[in-house]
Amino acid sequence: MPDNPDRHIVYRYVSHLVKDTFALVLAGGRGSRLHELTEWRAKPAVYFGGKYRIIDFPLSNCVNSGIRRVGVLTQYKSHSLIRHLVRGWSHFKKELGEFVEILPASQRFSEEWYQGTADAVYQNLDIIRAEKPKYVLILSGDHVYKMDYRPMLLEHVATGADMTVSCLEVPIEEAAGTFGVMTVDEESRILRFDEKPEHPAPIPGQPGKTLASMGNYIFNTDFLFELLKEDGQNSDSEHDFGKNIIPSIVDSHKVYAYPFRDPETNQLAYWRDVGSLDAFWEANMELISPEPELNLYDPKWPM
Repeated sequence: MPDNPDRHIVYRYVSHLVKDTFALVLAGGRGSRLHELTEWRAKPAVYFGGKYRIIDFPLSNCVNSGIRRVGVLTQYKSHSLIRHLVRGWSHFKKELGEFVEILPASQRFSEEWYQGTADAVYQNLDIIRAEKPKYVLILSGDHVYKMDYRPMLLEHVATGADMTVSCLEVPIEEAAGTFGVMTVDEESRILRFDEKPEHPAPIPGQPGKTLASMGNYIFNTDFLFELLKEDGQNSDSEHDFGKNIIPSIVDSHKVYAYPFRDPETNQLAYWRDVGSLDAFWEANMELISPEPELNLYDPKWPM
C-alpha cells in the first residue's frame, strides 16, 4: 500500500510543534489530604502501582508525546522527589536539547516561597526564556493518566488560541469544591471558569455532569509572559492559574477547552485525581482487576 503523503506532512508538522514546546511540571504540592503518605515527601513523589511515582505519569506522557524539554518545579519536602528524578530521569542528552531538569524553588524575585501555581511559573520565566519555545505546556504533577499531548497542541494552534485548557466530564458531586470547572460554547471556547465552586455549572443536556479542568495548560509563550508579569505586580492576586489567571482572561482573549478522550474509543479517558486516601486506594485497587483500565505495561506507551 503506498504511503499517504498527507500523513507525512502532518507528522512533520507535529514534530515541529513539539520541538517548539517547553513543558513545566508543577510538582511542589503538599497533598495534605493524603496525610501520612505525604508527611515526608511531596505528593508527586508518592508511590503508585508498586514501583512508580505519581510524577512518572506526566513525565512519561511528555516523552511519549515527543516533548523532550521538561522542567520540574519542586518545593514542598522535595528530597525524595529529587532523588527519584536524578536516578530515573537523568538519562537524556542535554547536548541534543533533551532534558528533564529539576527546578527547585529559589526565591528569584522575592524572599517568599511560591505563592500559587502562576507564581511558580513566574519565578522561572528566565528558564523558559533561555529555551526560546513558541509554546509552553504547563502540567499538574499529581494526577494519574496517560495522555498524548500532541493532539492538544495541534488543536491549540488550529484554533488560534492564546491558551488551551485540557478538561474532562466528571460527576458534579465529585467536582464540587475539588476541581476548577468551566462552561464553553459550541466551539469549545471557554465562557466562564470557576475554581473549585461548591455548586458547579452542569453541562447543557447532561445535568449530572460538569466540565472539569485537568490542570494542564498550553500557552503561547509571549502571551504567558505578558500575563504573568501583570499578575506578579497585582498585590490582590493569589497568583494562581485557576483562581486568578483563567477567570481574568476568558472574556478578553481566546481561551479554549480541549476535551480529553480515549484516542481509540473516543469515550471518556482514564484520569484519576488521587488527592485523597480513598481515591488513592481505589485507583491502586483498580490495577489488580483482570483487565485494568490503566495498562502500566503497554508497549505503545511505556512508563
